[in-house]
Order: sequence, then C-alpha cells, then structure tokens
Amino acid sequence: MQEWLLIGARSILFAGVLFVITKLIGKKQISELSFFEYVSGITIGSIAGEIIMGLDNHWASGILSIMIFGLVTLFADILSLKSKSFRDFFEGKGTIFIKDGKILENNLKKERYSIDDLSSLLRQKNVFKAADVEFAVLEPRGDISIMLKKENQPLTPKDLQLNLPQEKEPQTVIMDGNILNDPLAGSGKNKKWLKAEIEKLGHTQENIFLGQIDSFGDLTVDLYDDSIKVPAPQQRPLLLAMIKKCAADLEIFSLQTDSKSAQKMYERNTEKLNRIIQKLAPYLK
Repeated sequence: MQEWLLIGARSILFAGVLFVITKLIGKKQISELSFFEYVSGITIGSIAGEIIMGLDNHWASGILSIMIFGLVTLFADILSLKSKSFRDFFEGKGTIFIKDGKILENNLKKERYSIDDLSSLLRQKNVFKAADVEFAVLEPRGDISIMLKKENQPLTPKDLQLNLPQEKEPQTVIMDGNILNDPLAGSGKNKKWLKAEIEKLGHTQENIFLGQIDSFGDLTVDLYDDSIKVPAPQQRPLLLAMIKKCAADLEIFSLQTDSKSAQKMYERNTEKLNRIIQKLAPYLK
C-alpha cells in the first residue's frame, strides 16, 4: 500500500478511536482541564500522532495505550465524584487571594502568582481596583472568582424592589429560511400564526436568516439583507396604550356626567384600570 494511503487509513482509524475516547470521558475533557486531564490529553494526542506517522507500525499498541489513558482519566473523574479527599488531591483546592478586602501575599507566593498576574485576573472580571474586592479565590482550574464589596456591587431590580416579569430563553423557530417545527411547538405557536406574523412584518420566510419567539410571544427576525430595517414588535406597547386610553376615557366621563352614581362608577372603574396598568406595565413595555 502506498505511504499516503497508509497514513490516510491510520488517520481515519485513530480519529474514530479518539472520538470514542472523548465521548467516553465526557465534555469535561474539552472544557477547562485539571492538570492530570491536561497531561492525559497531550499524551493521547502524542500517541495517536506517533502511530499515524507509522513509527514501528504498532497500531494495536497505540490503540491500547490510548484506551488505557482514556480509562484512567475516566476512572479518576468517577472517583473524584465519590470522594472529596481524592477530588481535593486530584483537582486541587481553591486558593484565597483576597479576603475582607486584604490581599494575602503568602497565598500569592504559594501559587507563584505576581501582583501583575492577580491584577490581570481581576481585569478579566472587569475589576480594576483590588480595594473594591471583598473576597477572591483562585479556582483549581486557574480561573478566579470574586465577590465585590457591598457598596461596589451593581444594583439589581430586587435591590430597588421592582417587580419584573420572568423571562425564558427565546425559541429559534426559523433558521436559514427554514421553519423549525419542534421549537415552534415548544413556544406554543403554530405555522399559521408564524406565517401571519411574517406577513405583518412585510417579509417572506425565505428572506429570514434567523427568527426567534421570546417569552412574551413576540417574533423577532434577522434578515439576509442587512440593509433592511426590521421594526420592533409593537403588540405589547399598543395594548398598554389602549388600556391607558380606556382609563383616561373613564376619567373624562366621570368629569362630564352630572349623575353622582355614574360619576362614582366611572371613578371606581378608573381606579381598577390604573391598578391593572400598574401590574401589567412591566410586561407590556
């Protein structure tokens, strides 16, 4: 067999072997790696490269070595799930770098981090002053987790006691001009509704690159032609405006009538509508 055909056959074989080993180990192998997983991944790749290029023609030995390294990594991951002590030894523990706003220099030296390294990690978290940090820990996989001091934390709607609607992830119902049936059904809509919404926007299904339905049932689209401006959905703002107009009309009626009973009725219903508007406003803006 010619050399290039032999290398091609080996490449296909070991691509399949590596795929099986990666699926066996799981997604953790392709995320942030622990030291052992890093070494194991490099070794497996090196073994595959050696065999593909035909050194000593030991195919079976190469596959066996890859299987051993893959199974050892898998076994270590399973054992780390069962035992905290093994997990601490295998993956390491987090190291506190900042506590109560104070940098712990000894811990920096222990992990061989300079103050420049710490500053770089903080900047990656959009923190530019160490004095703003209440607590920071270096995670076993090399990332840093921080908690800002209370006065430096951003305000949230909960802090302001705002009542906001709960939102769910948008459902992608059109991709590359094709309707995706499962997400469409998951959003509680059907094709008839979708086509009607597309007509309202003045576009065709084939011209839509991406179409999504949000948690409020509004359709937003991105077109192939970027020069065309797509109007934002107006159903909810229009509904809010209509309810406000009804409340304003009732208030006007109460001022125009001479009947005391009718006036009280208009005022009572105006108050009801205003309470409804107050509750619905976060959902309809």
